[in-house]
Amino acid sequence: MKKLKYIAPILIALACFGLQRADAIQYTLSSGNSALTDAGFTGPYATVDVTLVNSTTATITFNSLTQTIGGNTYVYLMGDGSSGAVNVHAGTWNISGISGSNSYSGFNSPILSNAGSQNVDGFGVMNQTVDNFDGFSYAMTHLTFTLTNTSGTWANAGAVLIANLQGALAAAHIFVAQLVNGQLVNVMVTGFAANGGAVNTPDGGTTVMLLGMALGALGMARRFLRS
Repeated sequence: MKKLKYIAPILIALACFGLQRADAIQYTLSSGNSALTDAGFTGPYATVDVTLVNSTTATITFNSLTQTIGGNTYVYLMGDGSSGAVNVHAGTWNISGISGSNSYSGFNSPILSNAGSQNVDGFGVMNQTVDNFDGFSYAMTHLTFTLTNTSGTWANAGAVLIANLQGALAAAHIFVAQLVNGQLVNVMVTGFAANGGAVNTPDGGTTVMLLGMALGALGMARRFLRS
């Protein structure tokens, strides 16, 4: 029993370390409104990564996706009003570190602002949105910001967002552009997209690795106790 009291904290620490390293979740914006789907652009349109930095701080990152239709490649950019939108699971919070970029040339640097709660066309009210200045010429392939919970804590990355009345956790204002010779041309259509329920936890195998470490430590602990 004396040996056990020294080993137990080690095993608990390993388990906690594994939870911290793996605390990220990804949502896919795969449901487009009629403006997108009626034009034949079915997505998925973007991913939204939620990374829990600590119990009160989370980083939200939107990344554009591409789609090939009929031999042509299209890029789903984010821009204009409600460029990025999430429904935060907190009573009060702060937003900071808003930034965006476009990995293709010929675009103006985004001019982003906290737009608070807004109705995101087709997907209901989201309580935290980010607006960009103007339209296509300022559109982005990447958008990120930080949320700080000022009314409580989040147990894990999956607790940061909550579905709104329409059942959406995250959404974006999508600009569809055709990719020709490495350049984006011909804005085809604009619309809105939200998560379609596709959720995964990409941690690059960290969870599996740490589980192996913990099981190894448990085996060593058993041998130690028997000695």
